[in-house]
Amino acid sequence: MQLTHRPVQPHDIAAICCFPQGPDELFYMFPKARYPLTPAQLSEAIAQRNGSTVVEGDGTVLAFANFYKAEHGGVCALGNVVVAPAARGHGVARYLVQSMIELARRQFEAREVQVSCFNSNTAGLLLYPQLGFEPFAIVEREGPGNTRVALVQMKQAL
Repeated sequence: MQLTHRPVQPHDIAAICCFPQGPDELFYMFPKARYPLTPAQLSEAIAQRNGSTVVEGDGTVLAFANFYKAEHGGVCALGNVVVAPAARGHGVARYLVQSMIELARRQFEAREVQVSCFNSNTAGLLLYPQLGFEPFAIVEREGPGNTRVALVQMKQAL
């Protein structure tokens, strides 16, 4: 399947809201959101963030991400990363993250891209180092049901 990426459009939002398959997956993607993800919650996040991007394959939206911090000439911090359930395990997340790194480089002239990943998000913890991200901090956060979780912060110099 040929993958492409483009800026998110309003008609993409309903499909993206279906990607998180439960409260835990939504927590990984968007810790402040309440399950199920609604178009209003996602639209508000998009309005407050930069570089909101979708990946398409065969005309279907397969993945989404944006930057919750985008400093021109500084740091871009990747957030709201999510892949459609049927597209997982097919290189879509890799393509998405690589596309976002290029966007940080091109549009924001960033010197560094950062990403944070919760300790129970095995797929993310395995993917990001393969793409050149190196852990630099672990911080405690409150997870679903007032549980203690570790947020692994990673960065890549551009």
